[in-house]
Amino acid sequence: MKSVCFYFKIHQPFRLKRYRFFDIGNDHYYYDDFANDEIINRLAEQSYIPMAKTLLEMINSSNGEFKCAISISGTAIEQLQLYVPEFIDLLKKLADTKCVEFLSGTYSHSLAALEDPEEFLREVKMHDALIRREFGQKPKVFANTELIYDDDISLLIKAMGFNTCLTEGAKHILGWKSPNYVYSSCVAPDLKLLLTNTKLANDIARNFNNPDWEEYPLTAEKYVDWIAALPEEQQIINLYLAMDTFGSFLPASTGIFDFLKALPSFAKQRGIEFSTPSQAAKRLKPVDALNVPFPISDINEEADVSAWTGNDLQREALGKLYAIGERVNLCTDRRLKLDWEYLQSSDHFYYMSTGKNAAGAFSPYDSPFSAFTNYMNVLADFIVRVEEQYPEEIGNEELNSLLLTIRNQASEIESLNKEVKQLKQNLKSVGDATASEASEAKSSSAKEEPLLIDENPMKKAPKAKTTKAKSPKAKTPKKSK
Repeated sequence: MKSVCFYFKIHQPFRLKRYRFFDIGNDHYYYDDFANDEIINRLAEQSYIPMAKTLLEMINSSNGEFKCAISISGTAIEQLQLYVPEFIDLLKKLADTKCVEFLSGTYSHSLAALEDPEEFLREVKMHDALIRREFGQKPKVFANTELIYDDDISLLIKAMGFNTCLTEGAKHILGWKSPNYVYSSCVAPDLKLLLTNTKLANDIARNFNNPDWEEYPLTAEKYVDWIAALPEEQQIINLYLAMDTFGSFLPASTGIFDFLKALPSFAKQRGIEFSTPSQAAKRLKPVDALNVPFPISDINEEADVSAWTGNDLQREALGKLYAIGERVNLCTDRRLKLDWEYLQSSDHFYYMSTGKNAAGAFSPYDSPFSAFTNYMNVLADFIVRVEEQYPEEIGNEELNSLLLTIRNQASEIESLNKEVKQLKQNLKSVGDATASEASEAKSSSAKEEPLLIDENPMKKAPKAKTTKAKSPKAKTPKKSK
């Protein structure tokens, strides 16, 4: 039986305000709160909330037969908690249905997998902890930023304990092979790979509202028929779509939500089921191992990473940012760490892209160079703040040694303080016990004293008064004359 798995991506960065050169060292707040508020509220109203309600209706109307997955970044969750908490409540309801699986990923939708493996592992750990707290799920399937993947990254993913990863069904990797199978990593054989079917996903995202498309209009029945017509041995169709496609890029007036609601009933008629990625990976075995020597992604037709690393501006910005990563992670300044997360979002580097990979209408800047200049001004101030805590003159190894010594001393001091506190408690307990015993002894002595006086065998009885009998005096004979 064929399975269809929908994946809905939710990500929003913390957008930067216009930050001038003269702000460096004077202004440590970098974000455009007005833009962040306006964009997240607009998307929630047009897309996120209607889409979440549609998914709930699809699950309920199909008696739980409709299933899907959601990939959401930590920065998106933060903004939704701040500006649209009602949408977080809807996501929790979706999680409670047990029909929606939340995927693992990077916290800030970062490029750490390409630049800093240790930071990549930390980001994923931080993201998954947030998913567990908010939605009560421990992510089992990994989906990197924009599905970035290669053989080296697969080793990191497997090292984190994941057995399944979602990535792009890139043509130059697959060749004649179909993306509608489960594959495995050639360097980590136990890591299963689920590949996206880009064509079928684009038929919805790009062509649903395109009157020039030869298959226009697209109906749910027609779409399900295409899936049913695939060869029987092709058993998994992964459809990866941005959630804001529905209601924003494809307005509700196009009938996109009605299209989605009709899918479960037509799929059931054709013997097609919906599954979560974990269910599909558990049921299906890999048919082949894929060799991916260079990073792939889902961002463009080339399916590479040139959208973020394709020019000198982007490479310089990435190099400057991740050069200070070790120092940032050594510090305990919460505000500094938050800025570190927000500055890693891949969007900042996408705005610097040029050529056919340019961000275009998605960018808030006039040009890639403006995006680069603004970001580097912010980064310059951020670096100053980091160096105020850990001067550049101190090498990383020396800094690590010093911090380790400080932390060991702090631990020793804490241990000694606990020991002193325990000794004080023990002494106090002993003192209290001694005082209590003395008090009890005194009290007991006071109570028993009359009895001891009355019954003391050593005490002499009072002497009885005796009367001596006077003996009669002997009469002396008188002398004769």
